[in-house]
Amino acid sequence: MSNFAKPENALKRAEELINVGQKQDALQTLHGLFTSRRHRAWQKPLERSMFKYIELCVDLRRGRFAKDGLIQYRIICQQVNVSSLEEVIKHFMHLSTERAEQARSQAQALEEALDVEDLEADKRPEDLMLSYVSGEKGKDRSDRELVTPWFKFLWETYRTVLEILRNNSKLEALYAMTAHRAFQFCKQYKRTTEFRRLCEIIRNHLANLNKYRDQRDRPDLSAPESLQLYLDTRFEQLKVATELKLWQEAFRSVEDIHGLMFMVKKTPKASMMVVYYAKLTEIFWISASHLYHAYAWFRLFLLQKSFNKNLSQKDLQLIASSVVLAALSVMPYDRIHSGSHSDLENEKERNLKMANLIGFNLESKLESREVLSRSSLLSELVAKGVMSCVIQEVKDLYNLLEHDFFPLDLASKVQPLLTKIAKFGGKLSSASSVPEVQLSQYVPALEKLTTLRLLQQVSQVYQAMKIESLSRMIPFFDFSVVERISVDAVKNKFLASKVDHMKGIVMFDNMGLESEILRDHLTILAQTLNKARAMIYPPSRNGSKLGELLPSLAETVDKEHKRVLARKSIIEKRKEEEERKLLEKERLEESKRIELQKITEEAERKRLAFEFEERKNERIRREIEERDLAEAQALLQEASQRIKWKGKKTGIEGEKLTKQSVMELTLTEQLRERQEMEKKLQKLAKTMDYLERAKREEATPLVEAAYQQRLVEERALHEHEQQQEIELSKQRHDKEVKEKERLARIKNNKEIFQERVVSHRQDEFTRLRREREEQIAQILMSRRQEREKMRKMKFYLSLEEERQKKLREEEEAQKREEAERQRKEQAERQAKLDEIAEKQRQRERELEEKERLRREALLGRPTEGPLKPSQPPTSPHPLDTGSAAVPAPAAAAAAAAAPSSGKYVPRFRRGSESSGQAPPPESDRWGSSSSRQDDRMSQAGDRWRSDDRRSSGGSSFGGAGGSRSTWSSSRIPTRGSER
Repeated sequence: MSNFAKPENALKRAEELINVGQKQDALQTLHGLFTSRRHRAWQKPLERSMFKYIELCVDLRRGRFAKDGLIQYRIICQQVNVSSLEEVIKHFMHLSTERAEQARSQAQALEEALDVEDLEADKRPEDLMLSYVSGEKGKDRSDRELVTPWFKFLWETYRTVLEILRNNSKLEALYAMTAHRAFQFCKQYKRTTEFRRLCEIIRNHLANLNKYRDQRDRPDLSAPESLQLYLDTRFEQLKVATELKLWQEAFRSVEDIHGLMFMVKKTPKASMMVVYYAKLTEIFWISASHLYHAYAWFRLFLLQKSFNKNLSQKDLQLIASSVVLAALSVMPYDRIHSGSHSDLENEKERNLKMANLIGFNLESKLESREVLSRSSLLSELVAKGVMSCVIQEVKDLYNLLEHDFFPLDLASKVQPLLTKIAKFGGKLSSASSVPEVQLSQYVPALEKLTTLRLLQQVSQVYQAMKIESLSRMIPFFDFSVVERISVDAVKNKFLASKVDHMKGIVMFDNMGLESEILRDHLTILAQTLNKARAMIYPPSRNGSKLGELLPSLAETVDKEHKRVLARKSIIEKRKEEEERKLLEKERLEESKRIELQKITEEAERKRLAFEFEERKNERIRREIEERDLAEAQALLQEASQRIKWKGKKTGIEGEKLTKQSVMELTLTEQLRERQEMEKKLQKLAKTMDYLERAKREEATPLVEAAYQQRLVEERALHEHEQQQEIELSKQRHDKEVKEKERLARIKNNKEIFQERVVSHRQDEFTRLRREREEQIAQILMSRRQEREKMRKMKFYLSLEEERQKKLREEEEAQKREEAERQRKEQAERQAKLDEIAEKQRQRERELEEKERLRREALLGRPTEGPLKPSQPPTSPHPLDTGSAAVPAPAAAAAAAAAPSSGKYVPRFRRGSESSGQAPPPESDRWGSSSSRQDDRMSQAGDRWRSDDRRSSGGSSFGGAGGSRSTWSSSRIPTRGSER
């Protein structure tokens, strides 16, 4: 097709081709018109050609042609007539939407017609064959043939328009309207895939807008109108995403809104922020992020309470109740994550990101758990007065779950409250931006929280409980669900419990049983025992080096971990420094280029501005002169109509007519006329004064005569009214006299009735007074009897107390006598034991003397050596001071073993004899044995080992190991000497 030089010729040719049915050729003709470079200026025929071109593109479903033509038309109209481009785009979208709707209605009508064609046949033959071949139904096939192509074209239309308008600052409203219509298209026809692509397209447009800031027609986001349009688009995107249940895309939309607010450093209106937080609550609830859900509800409540003045008390109560229930639905423990540094950093970054989305600015150095936590949220709710706005059931539930302690009937108290709370909710009034609130959605989470609180309180009271009892206490779940909840709580260190299904019990371990003082005490005791063991059994020097390395292994691992973290931070800092340098370099180059461009543009702008200013000043001068001349003529004409000239107008007309001269002449004539008028007014005023004086002089006698006549009339009127009053008084007196005579006839009857009423009332008063006196007498009698009974009861109680006191004193006296008797028997037994021990030592000395004499006889020389370590020292006290309270069975066993210690005992008899002896009694677990041992150590000093052996030999002489080691060590030198 040839390119036409004039748009009207191309349009005429296209219409001729359309009339003969060659729409494709007509489209090619108009396409050549717009793609040629001849038409670079906007004109009306070109606009009409564009409308016809768009209609042909829609009829033939040629989206690529429409896009090319719109791009070329945008280049033509951008700087000249941008409203024409707007009209063309609106026409394009209107036609596409209309054709898609027509195709959809045709498909529905076709399906309805096919459905009622034959009422007897179940299926048509062609439907049966196609069902076997393709598996499609009639509706699916008609949609694929009729509706789908037009839906594709409509989707391409939206994409094309958004692509054309993405960097056009003059058509921002049209861009926003197109995005809204595209969102509604996706919402109406449930096009989730296209909705995701649409969100990504809009997101990329904004990213490119921020990336390329030097574009000529780039929209300015700092302008309030542009920012509002972009925010409206994002909020519409968020609403449609939640309605389509695309929660991932909804969360990305929330991030887009937050990024846009952060970019322009400006917070939107409160009504839009209410929608923002309302959608955040839905997203966090679906994602099971109950803590963030509660914080979003809290910010929503603060916004509604602060900015919505028309909010009713019922709506505010429902919103506050939702805030408290959302906070209670958060689990009372934190999830325990792995201990790796990357996981902790990711968790920290995630919490910071969520806090920024919700509106809480956190410092990156702080732990997010210290700020965004369940306990801090509940305390903030109490501090901000949210608890005072909730319904009574929610307040009672909060007190039960957070403050009260009912380990046995907590669930039974909570269950009716949850039943009542589940009934609250519904749609709010139109004053609220939140459409609906349902409190029943928190009931499952609250039941789980109630179960956890009950398990926690039961674990503080009981050590074990039957599974049946625990199941009866928790009516919400089966025991399998309760077990799953308790396992999760134990995993996160909230509870300490075990389930024994064989015994059918649940055992609770008290995590707070071991206190810090007790733990330190046991540690000190263990360290002291280890030192004592090392002194008794010194470690060998040829041990492996692994034991020496183990204490420093933890320190080495810690140092290595710190070194790795430091290296990672250094690498990250280097990367950040490189990125910063690169960004700085790019920013410097960009700033230089922009500065040079600004200088060039500024010089050109100054030159154009100077020329424009010169032309403007010249034009203004000419206009001022012409306007002055016209005003002078008008003033002169007006003055000629109002002022009577007296020979000066001809002089003015001969001179050069100016506005100033005309105004001076006019003012002079006006002043002259004003002076003449004042003289006339003075003369007229004097005339009026004379006339008024003459009128008053003539009217004076007439006024006096009228006054006298008025006095006479008023006197006559007064006398007449007085006479009428006297007559009325006489009439009233006569009536009253007649009334008195009439009432005098019934005076006696009145007095009789009066006496009857008074006597009746006197009798009633007497009867009531007598009954009250009898009642008071009965009360006094009953109180007197009660006092008598109480005195007797107190007397009997005092007698019983004295008897019980005497019995207690007699029992205490018997206990004291029994204790004294036992003490005396203990002293006698101790004296006997001391005597037996002294005899045994005497016997041992005699045996030693005999042994020494035998050695002298064998060796032929005297042998005197030190005592063996196993021999007890000769001291006047047989027992060690550190173990003075030796039990009687142990002393008796030592006395029984003493006579046989001088002769050799076979090994098989040592065990039997020692096994029959009673072991030493166990000391107290915590205090007694350790305190005695510490006393021995502090008193003995360097002789601890010998004293300990001596005390152990004296206190547990009957032990098998101690007796065997002592006597074997004393016999070994004798056998060596005999050999």
